[in-house]
Amino acid sequence: MKFNKLFKSLAVTLAVFGTGAILSSCGNSSSSKNYKSEVTNSGKLTIGLEGTYAPYSYRKDGKLQGFEVDLAKDVAKKLGLKAKFVETKWDSLIAGLGSNRYDAVMNNMTVTPQREKLYSFSDPYAYSYYTLITKSDSKMMSIKDIKGMNIVDGAGTDNAVVAKKFGAMVSSTPDNSTGYQLIQQGRADGTVNSVPAWKYFAKHNSTKGLKEIDVPTKLQAPAETSIMLNKNSKALTKKINQALAELRKDGTMKKLSMKYFGSDITTKNN
Repeated sequence: MKFNKLFKSLAVTLAVFGTGAILSSCGNSSSSKNYKSEVTNSGKLTIGLEGTYAPYSYRKDGKLQGFEVDLAKDVAKKLGLKAKFVETKWDSLIAGLGSNRYDAVMNNMTVTPQREKLYSFSDPYAYSYYTLITKSDSKMMSIKDIKGMNIVDGAGTDNAVVAKKFGAMVSSTPDNSTGYQLIQQGRADGTVNSVPAWKYFAKHNSTKGLKEIDVPTKLQAPAETSIMLNKNSKALTKKINQALAELRKDGTMKKLSMKYFGSDITTKNN
C-alpha cells in the first residue's frame, strides 16, 4: 500500500517537472524565433535611411552603398533575413518608423532622452565626433563662437541640437552639400557636422573657401550611433544586439569602417 502511494507520488512529481521542462523548452524555442514575427515584411529586415549621407549611405553609379548599408546587410544575414532599404528624406524618416514603414532606422542615429521616450535603440556600433565648418576667412575659432550665428543643419538632427546648445540660430538645410554651398556663398556662417561625413566630403569635393574647426570632446562628447527601432520590437532589438556583438568580435565592423572612413569609428577611444 505504502509502495503504491510512493509510486503515485513519484509519478506526479516527474509529471510536473517533465511538463515544466517541456514548457520551458517550448518557451525558449518560441523566444528564439519570436523576432521574425516582429518584422514588417516576412523574411526581410526593412531599414529606413536617407541614402544621401555619404559615407554612411549614398548612391554611386545608381547603386546604394555605404558603411550602414553594408552593416545592415551583415546584421540581416546574422538574423537569417534579407536586408531591404527604404530611402526616405530626413524630415519624415523617424515618422516612417512610427508608422511601421520599416523595422529600423540606420542613419547615423544618436540616442537622445527625447527619442528614448518613444523608441528603442540597439547597442552603439559607431562613435561620431563633431566638427564645425565655416568660411575660410571667418573669425570663428571655436564651437563657442557660433553663439548668435546663422548655422545651417538638417532640422531635428543631432548636429542641429549641438549647434543650438552653443547658442546658434539654426536654419534648416536638406543635405550637407547644400549647407556647404550656402557657407561658400556667404549666406550662412557655418555648419556642425560629424567628422567622418566631413572628411569624406572633403576627399571627394572641392572645399575651396571652407575651413574646419575641431570640436574637442571636453566641449562636446562624441555621439553614440545606434539602430533605432520601435518600442514593441523587443525580441528584434535583442537579436540585433547579438548580431552587432558578433560582427564587432569577428572584426567585420572594423573592416567596414576602414573601408568607408579610413579609420575605425566603431571604438570610442578612436
